[in-house]
Amino acid sequence: MNKKEYKNELNKIFSAEISGMSYDERIQFTEAAFIKFQKENENQRDCSNKNKPWTDEELTIILLDAPTKANCIKYAKIFKRGYGSIEQIYRWAATTDKDIKESRPNDSFISQIKKIAKEIGFRA
Repeated sequence: MNKKEYKNELNKIFSAEISGMSYDERIQFTEAAFIKFQKENENQRDCSNKNKPWTDEELTIILLDAPTKANCIKYAKIFKRGYGSIEQIYRWAATTDKDIKESRPNDSFISQIKKIAKEIGFRA
């Protein structure tokens, strides 16, 4: 299948009615399905920075944006990381200091995330 044929097939699917759904609901459903597809097929894209250290700048960029699934996918692709690592950054940033002290008090990566979150005024 060439690009034009592929695009035409996608347009047919995107234009198809889904019983009981408005246009906006159909768009939300399609976007959620596309995010899920990307998440489940992560092994097909470049994740060459997986398990490598994060810079403060990278963490700042991530934490300045909303913790959504779409943003997790976006930053996983930008930084060549796994979806789960981006999700974890948001989760650790939102975890209370008390909970961190109880579960992972000496984790340098979590400390780095919390430091950046505090610097930018991240609110959970």
